[in-house]
Amino acid sequence: MKKIVKKSLLIVLLSSACAFSHAQLIKNFDHNTLREFSEDRTKGLTWFMQNVSSTTGAISFGIPTVLIIKGIVSNDKLTFKKGMYMVKTMAVSTAITFILKYTVNRKRPFEVDSLITKASSGGGPSFPSGHTSLAFATATSLSFAYPKWYVIIPSYLWAGTVAYSRMYLGVHYPTDVWVGAVVGTLSGFLSYKLNNWIYHKKNMPVIPTIY
Repeated sequence: MKKIVKKSLLIVLLSSACAFSHAQLIKNFDHNTLREFSEDRTKGLTWFMQNVSSTTGAISFGIPTVLIIKGIVSNDKLTFKKGMYMVKTMAVSTAITFILKYTVNRKRPFEVDSLITKASSGGGPSFPSGHTSLAFATATSLSFAYPKWYVIIPSYLWAGTVAYSRMYLGVHYPTDVWVGAVVGTLSGFLSYKLNNWIYHKKNMPVIPTIY
């Protein structure tokens, strides 16, 4: 019995040490990456990243708004549904992001490390990145709504650039951005599955691209 207890304690200690070691590695990676960005910023690239970052809200809310209005004006139910699907996705993404932000309550990089300087506005807790989750929610839902390469590739290139800009500008750690991308992508997928389930339950015609 004593041997089992000793082995169990040893496993727990080794697991804890391993977890701590990985946590330290991730923490070091987060800080070192942003320090390098702060040191190597150029005026032109900073301006570009600031502008890309600022497009997040306009694009994420603008596209579904246009689709909804177009659907109403032209009496196009499918376009209207696609717009609403995007709105639902962003609502899910925003809710998850908000809950995680205030549950984890991680400070912004520039608040913790004096070697990291911010080149953009960033309020509230850091984890996960709200801009990134919103951008990837938009890219994913738009890709489900219009599954064409000329929609999918530009959508994810834009979302990826938004994510990169948040790190480059010193307002989010790489882990903030990575989790934000996961949250946004999963929100699009979950909304897709939810729409499928709802429309099947109502015995309504199923549109393969979304419902």
